[in-house]
Amino acid sequence: MSAGRLFGTDGIRGRAGEGWLAPARVSALGRSAGRVLGKGKGGRALLGHDGRHSGPELEAALARGLKAAGFDSTSAGLITTPGLAVLGRLSSFDLTAMLSASHNPAEDNGIKLFDAEGDKLADEVEDAIEADVRGTFDEEEAWPDAETPPHDPELEERYLSHLVASVKGLKLDGLAVVLDGANGGGSRVAPRALGRLGAQVITTACEPDGDNINDGCGATQPGHLREAVRLHGADLGVALDGDGDRCILVDETGGLVHGDGILTLTARYARETGDLTDPRIVATVMSNRGLHRALRDVGVGVETVDVGDRRVVEALRREKLSLGGEQSGHIVFGADNFHVGDGIYTALRVLAVMRATGEKLSTLAAPYQPFPQVLVNVPVAQKPSLAELPAVVEAVRAIEDDLGEDGRVLLRYSGTEPLARVMVEGPDADWIQARAHELADLLARELGSETAAS
Repeated sequence: MSAGRLFGTDGIRGRAGEGWLAPARVSALGRSAGRVLGKGKGGRALLGHDGRHSGPELEAALARGLKAAGFDSTSAGLITTPGLAVLGRLSSFDLTAMLSASHNPAEDNGIKLFDAEGDKLADEVEDAIEADVRGTFDEEEAWPDAETPPHDPELEERYLSHLVASVKGLKLDGLAVVLDGANGGGSRVAPRALGRLGAQVITTACEPDGDNINDGCGATQPGHLREAVRLHGADLGVALDGDGDRCILVDETGGLVHGDGILTLTARYARETGDLTDPRIVATVMSNRGLHRALRDVGVGVETVDVGDRRVVEALRREKLSLGGEQSGHIVFGADNFHVGDGIYTALRVLAVMRATGEKLSTLAAPYQPFPQVLVNVPVAQKPSLAELPAVVEAVRAIEDDLGEDGRVLLRYSGTEPLARVMVEGPDADWIQARAHELADLLARELGSETAAS
């Protein structure tokens, strides 16, 4: 059994059928999760999957473990992660579990757990589950045959009703939308939501066969969607990822609008209408400084947090803010959607802005103009704390002083390779290129690399 932390930044993920995603271990995880979250009393669990071949088998294995902890499980079947989290809250389940590896390929899978409020588990709760399973798991334990939990088709209808009600009064009649469902959890529910609101929906990658999830499609590979929008003369394109928590858009010209663009247009509109009562949003360190400039122009500030939607949600709650997200397209509209980042809901919110303003997506997203970035990898012989290298700290400070608010420097080590990564961002491409390579050369000398970066 691996000694590393079981839970990653977004649940447990790996190759289906192997390691902690082997059926017996999934059952053990289910039993431990039930013990910790049920506090010995059991309860009701809601399960779902994103359409991978391994999903139903692992779902049944998880239900088997939960049953051993006194939980009765119900399946929503093919569903998005945010849809399942919202249903868990709306339908008063005590525990919700999604079988999904998000944007990973079909051979992977994962487990994402949520509490009774539809929130991702706190670190200390995950640690308690891990301690329980590591202390009790027995490779030789004989489990009864796993039984598929009963499927309740009404759950999908309840989620659809929630989506439609969340954009009260929105009518999409006459609007042509190309939808890329990544052959994942949103393949059925997303076209239904858009169609119910009156849109003409042209679907692509909405036919999951267990093997084609995220295969040349979805939010991480939107090239095909861009072509389809141009081909059909559509008003916009919407790309989800495998489990439907990300949303990447394509405007009517085929231009890409990722998370920074979505944050720009929704925040600027909310500011204009007075709905942004506290003029700040939350973004991660991966967001381009072009987002900061586009929002600064209308008096909106950006609170910056580490990578991960969990960190975005923490900041939204701590600061009592209503909008945040990641460049990847994971957008969170605060309490409006229970602090759940939902790709379909995000698309509907953007469509609502388009309808309210009468503007095309390209026009609404135009204020966001990304600054150039330069990324340089530096081979290193050692990985001391970068904050303990005075010459490097001074060089970074000098560059940041020159850039001011319109740029930044990020230095970090690769987690898997003997590399240091240098990223410099700013409005002048030639200037940041020169500064990035100067900094890379300095790191190479300080860290024992024979050659500077590539």
